[in-house]
Amino acid sequence: MLTPPRTVVRREGGIYALERALQRRGFRIVAGADEAGRGACAGPLVAAAAVLPEGRRGEIEELADSKLLTPAARERVYAEVVKRALAYAVVVIPAAEVDARGLHVCNLLAMRRALAALTTRPEYVLTDGFGVDGLGVPGLAVWKGDQVAACVAAASVLAKVTRDRIMVDLHATFPDYGFDEHKGYVTPEHRAALERHGPCLEHRFSYVNVAAVSGRDSRPPRARRPVAHQSLPGSTVGVALDEQARPPALVGEDVAMEGGV
Repeated sequence: MLTPPRTVVRREGGIYALERALQRRGFRIVAGADEAGRGACAGPLVAAAAVLPEGRRGEIEELADSKLLTPAARERVYAEVVKRALAYAVVVIPAAEVDARGLHVCNLLAMRRALAALTTRPEYVLTDGFGVDGLGVPGLAVWKGDQVAACVAAASVLAKVTRDRIMVDLHATFPDYGFDEHKGYVTPEHRAALERHGPCLEHRFSYVNVAAVSGRDSRPPRARRPVAHQSLPGSTVGVALDEQARPPALVGEDVAMEGGV
């Protein structure tokens, strides 16, 4: 029995090499998916999926893992991804749902929703770190995918910029915590604010550090959360398709990186 030829990933192809190799094997439409906010103890979990066009149009200057870019560079790349992508989608999972379902379940759910919402159906899917089943197409979980696959890097930028904008908006509602600076990650300043003011509705009460200062650490996550009296901005689950690029938000450099404490 003849074995199929090996797929060669050319190192000189850089961040585009993996997609180019798949396209040479007949998978013309390759989608990438990634999330932002997994390591944060406040704010939503955001996932995105993106399909970049083949050839030079799909090569975006400065495209890289969103964590390696400055906020200004991320905004530039975000605008280019929105303009050039064959399809993209963004899904927001609020903190309350993360508490109710669990982080890992929400992580996979968000990426699955984002991929399912693409208006161009992918023929192959690359995901960052975790495999996502039930897509109906072949896929591969890539370790550090946002550093080695262009479509995953594009998704990481979409997710990160969207989430950062949400956290900047939440700062106007909850100014005591500094969400516009640390974006909900655990920093000394955020830890001090939690101890001083206690958690707000946008904190994740299933996280040990939040539960400890809530006075409800002996209760299950769903019971720890206070009752919300009104909907808060960015606190609903949804899919954003064909979003128009917004002017760069006035955000500071990340103090804590994705996947931090």
